[in-house]
Amino acid sequence: MSWKGPIALFTAWFIHDIEEAFAFPATSDRLVDRTGIKQLRITPHQSWMAVALMGTLVAAACGRGVRTGGKSKMYRAVAAGLEAHVASHLIASIAQRGYTAGVASALPVMLPGALVARRELYRDGVSLQFRDTVNGVAMLLPAALVCHVVARLVRRAPTARN
Repeated sequence: MSWKGPIALFTAWFIHDIEEAFAFPATSDRLVDRTGIKQLRITPHQSWMAVALMGTLVAAACGRGVRTGGKSKMYRAVAAGLEAHVASHLIASIAQRGYTAGVASALPVMLPGALVARRELYRDGVSLQFRDTVNGVAMLLPAALVCHVVARLVRRAPTARN
């Protein structure tokens, strides 16, 4: 397996998540306005930190994909999960009747990157299966929530003074 699939997947995720990081605060503000749930608010710092934390998972998965010739369950789950993640952006924007963080880059950036990874796995005889998508959703959804919780907790932690 070459680096082509993992690099395409990580690059697509990186570009897509830059959009998400910039847009999370505004999207969360709209959710707070609609629901009145102030705990949904995300600051720019929290947004960038959560994206950086998730990036470590995606980078590790892509590295494992190369080292295992695409057989790593983690890589397969991340590749299939990020492909499915595109649909979550479309559904969220339809549900909110407007732009939500990440939707602008989901189809033109994230989907092609995930499809390059999928095609490379197919070419190498280790095609993604439905269970990889299930595993991806089961891994990435909780991971994203944990990244946001950690980012929120780090933001609240008192800073040391000299």
